[in-house]
Amino acid sequence: MSGSPKSEAEVVETAPAKINLALHVTGQRADGYHLLDSIVTFAEDACDRLTLTPAEQDSFALGGRFGAQLSAKATGQDGNLVLKARDNLRSALDEQGQSAPPVAIMLQKNLPIASGIGGGSADAAATLRGLMRVWNATLPAEALSAIALRLGADVPMCLAGRPLRARGIGEDIETLPAMPTLSMVLANPLKGVSTPEIFRRLTQKDNPPVGASPDGSAIGEWLAFLKTARNDLEPPARAILPEIGMISGMLEESGALFVRMSGSGATCFGLYGDHAAAETAAAKLSRERPDWYFQATKTTV
Repeated sequence: MSGSPKSEAEVVETAPAKINLALHVTGQRADGYHLLDSIVTFAEDACDRLTLTPAEQDSFALGGRFGAQLSAKATGQDGNLVLKARDNLRSALDEQGQSAPPVAIMLQKNLPIASGIGGGSADAAATLRGLMRVWNATLPAEALSAIALRLGADVPMCLAGRPLRARGIGEDIETLPAMPTLSMVLANPLKGVSTPEIFRRLTQKDNPPVGASPDGSAIGEWLAFLKTARNDLEPPARAILPEIGMISGMLEESGALFVRMSGSGATCFGLYGDHAAAETAAAKLSRERPDWYFQATKTTV
């Protein structure tokens, strides 16, 4: 194990929720992957948390509200993306002769599982960022992005972790520096919805792309822009899980200026005039349905 101060220290990384403000399905590749055009931002304080520490042997522990719902294994279809990220990065560093010694990883899972806000992808991206620091490693940005893409189509945008437009299957990323901070409530009925089933139910897969986003950071301009866009996955998701319509209605009744489902669901978000209004709404909604997930947050810029 390296004796440098950087590799000896515990590293903490946050894995923020990824919110699809708009998501258009624009085509499908021959290999089955769907082509998307999506406006994406990230939550400031609705996030998972990873702690990575040099150790005598590899270990992985889970905590948090939703930790018990995750696999602690690296293999299999449901294998944990944190461990897959660790193993993929270690292999890449080994090939370059860089040290990647054992590490203890603790994942505090605060975000709902399989909920359309990129929780697993965000965890994988945070693992890559954290291990690069723990191992004092160096890799070209394109090599790290390639590892991220192998882990999943959402991982590269979570690795970027800033407002962006994602095209292709998610790997073609353009940052959006003009996006304002948005106050929102994330809401999830804590029921799963099958992403493959949602895509199977799509009646049209060659929709036009999202229009040009505003050049400025005025919230009014962005709200007007978002209202011209869609989430093409929302109608089939609502048909599969009626609670999506219910929770969207609750957000509207709580004073949200704009409501939409994120990703393939079932998480929905409501945008509010300021953070105080979002916090008030989240508290009220949590009292109404304490068995569901509600989180007030602000987006990063």
